[in-house]
Amino acid sequence: MIEIKYFGAVAEKTKCAFEKVSSSEVSLQKLLRDLEIKYQFESLSFSVAVNQKIVPKTTDYKLQTSDVVALLPPFAGG
Repeated sequence: MIEIKYFGAVAEKTKCAFEKVSSSEVSLQKLLRDLEIKYQFESLSFSVAVNQKIVPKTTDYKLQTSDVVALLPPFAGG
């Protein structure tokens, strides 16, 4: 199962901190499209990390069943 973790405004929109998706070898783009349909993120701005590494949303990345995907709010300096 692919684990999806939500942070900040994305977690508020989904009303959960994480969920697991049973899917074998799905692309990151398809997963993000499915989540957009399910939660209607609209104008929410967020970055995507796969296994703790930031990746572009447009990447043709094939997810494996053990991957962890995180949707992260914009970062502020500090």
